[in-house]
Formats: sequence, structure tokens, C-alpha cells
Amino acid sequence: MRRSRWVLWFGLLAAAAAAALVAWPRSREADIVRVRREPMVQSVVATGRVATPARIAVSSQLAARIESIAVREGDAVAAGDVLARLRSDEAEAALGVARAALAEAEGRWRQLVAVQRPVAEQQLAQAEANVQLAEQERGRARDLLARGYVSQSRLDDAERTAVNARATLAAAQAQAQANRDGGAEAALARTRIEQARANVASAAARLELLALRAPADAVVLTREAEPGDTAQVGRTVVALAQTGETRIIAAVDEKHLRHLQPGQRASALADAFPGRAFEAELYYVAPSVDAQRGTVEVRLRVPRPPPFLRPEMTVSVEMVVGRRDAALVLPAEAVRDVDAAAGHEAPGAPRQAWVMVAREGRALRVPVELGLRGIGSVELVAGPGEGEAVILPSSQVLEGERVRERAVRAKANLQPIQGVTR
Repeated sequence: MRRSRWVLWFGLLAAAAAAALVAWPRSREADIVRVRREPMVQSVVATGRVATPARIAVSSQLAARIESIAVREGDAVAAGDVLARLRSDEAEAALGVARAALAEAEGRWRQLVAVQRPVAEQQLAQAEANVQLAEQERGRARDLLARGYVSQSRLDDAERTAVNARATLAAAQAQAQANRDGGAEAALARTRIEQARANVASAAARLELLALRAPADAVVLTREAEPGDTAQVGRTVVALAQTGETRIIAAVDEKHLRHLQPGQRASALADAFPGRAFEAELYYVAPSVDAQRGTVEVRLRVPRPPPFLRPEMTVSVEMVVGRRDAALVLPAEAVRDVDAAAGHEAPGAPRQAWVMVAREGRALRVPVELGLRGIGSVELVAGPGEGEAVILPSSQVLEGERVRERAVRAKANLQPIQGVTR
């Protein structure tokens, strides 16, 4: 009887404990992170290529055999440096002929000034003196004929001599005038000199075309021909990259367009040289979007390009679009419906992001307003305060449930400081 009584009492106590356990509200373990105040940077990362101010294709304007090429890939050249020389025998001979013709024209001018012009002036003076003598002789013959001392033939000879003297004077005057400055002979001599000089310039220009020179300071990219090849008109012999301001051209996803502003600082990193970052500055955002790729072109200048940078090199660019020295930061995984906060939520989805917080041991839904975004972290502009516990979605806690923090998760509250948006 006593043993049966004890068994009965024990069963009643067990049943009561089971009933109390069922009736008492149980709490669920949850992964919890804390809102922290710390510096935060939001940036946009894009991939692009190094661009030079200009890519120059040096080609020949004449078809000729290439005699020599003075540069190789990677060589730095200055404006005016000879890159290649073409066969120039014929052009040199033509220049020699033109120079000889110029020397002849200049010699004729010197002859006109030193010889022809003085001779013409002397002949003019002689013709004037002859006219004066002929006129005197004619007057004397008329006087003698009137006195009957000479015959009519004597006067006729004097008249004829006077006429011839005047004709000779007219010719001498014309010759002297032609040899003077502004005269026909002088103008013709000067024209011959100018024509000869033009022929020399033309021959020299043609000869110069056979020496291919760098039009600007540049770096040799490629040699497209070798000595012995025939340079064709318009065919590239040497390709150059003009030196000067180094730029980076990249494509950014159009969803980040609202964050981009000229003047923003950026950090660039060449894929070939990891760990050697260099500065860049955003100066251009394309006014249109590539509809096929959904990207917008941006350009950045590199004020101090490192020596290892090469044209067409692939680089990654991180453009800083936002910075807070003391932001309320929360892991991005803790925010629900985060796309709604970005303004591109799906149809029918909630229109405001929210988090589940643990207050007084119970789960409570709290709407939030987001600011900067980074790698795995976001800034809370409005919502839970600093140090408040936020329940991660992986815990699958419903609003109103009793919760307790999972100890292991509480120690793993990692929060990135700097973030990048791709």
C-alpha cells in the first residue's frame, strides 16, 4: 500500500511538470548581431582599361621600300624623331636638280643686276647723246641747204640719221626700263627664282616624306613592318601611344549612376600588379546608357601614373561615393526586403526595409531607413539604436516570439568597415 501511494504521488508530480512545461511559453534561440557605430565608406567598383590621349598609326604617303626602322616596341620617342627611313635615291636626285635650277635663277638675277642693268643704262645714255648729235646735224644741214652750200641729199641723210637715233633711243629706254626694279626683265628673273625655290621646297618635302617621324612624344606600341618591306600608302608601319595625361575608361552598372559625380576620388589597381594601388579622379560620366549591357561609361584621369602602367592594361577602379566617420552599421544580411529600400522592389513586395529586433526577450519588427552600403554591411539612418540586438533571418523567428541569443553566434558579430558596391 505504501509503495503504491508513492508511485501514485510520483506520477501526479510528473504529469503536473509535463503540463506546466507545455503551458509555459518557450523561448527560441536566435542568431543576434548588435548595431555598432563606426566609420563606413561606400564605393563603386568597376573594371576598365588604361587609355592614352591618342593612338597614332604612322604610315607612308608614298610607296617605297623601307631602308631601316630605328625603333622597337616599348621605346619612348620624342616629337620629330625618325622612326623609319624609306628608299630616297630618286627624291634626292630630284632635290639636287631643283637646287641647281634655283642656283641658275639666282645667278641670272645677279647677272641682270651686275651686268645687264648697267649696260642698258649706258646704252640709254649713248642713245640719248646720239639723238642730240643727230638733231644738231639735221639743223646744220637745213641751214646749209638754205644758203645753198649743200644739196638736198645732205639734209635727207641728216633726217634719216635723226630718225634712226630716236628709234635707238626708244629701244634703249625700253631695255633700261625692263632691267630696272619693277620692269619686265627684273620681274621675270624674280619669278624664275620663286619658281625654283618652290621646286626645291617640293623636292625637299617629297624627300622628307621618306623619313617617317614621330608626330608627338609617344611610346612605340608595335612595328607593323620590317626593313626590306615595301611601304604602301596608308598602311601602318609603326603604331604609337601618345604620352600625356593617362586616363582610365570603365563601364559601371547603371544602377549606380545616381552615386557618380565628377571630382570623386578613386583608387585603381592593375590586375598585373596587385597590391600597388594608385590614385585616380572621376572627371566624366557619359550622358547615355548602353542599352545592351546596362552600363554607363565613366572616365578617370590618373594624375601620377606609376611607371608600370601600360596602354590597354586592365585595371579595377574603386570610386568612393559616400563616407561617414561615425555611422550606425549593421550586417546587410540582417535587413529584410533590402531591395525595397533601394527603390527597385518587386511588384507586391513590402515598400520599406525592416529588421527583427529582440526587445525584452521578444521579437519585434522595426522598419529601417538605409544610407550607405558596403560589402556585407549597411548604414542605418533610421531604425534600431546603437547596441540594440537584431535577429538574423536565418533564425526564422516570428514576430512576438520569445527569443534568447545563441551564445556562439554572439561572439561572431563581424561587421565590415569599408564596403564596395559592384
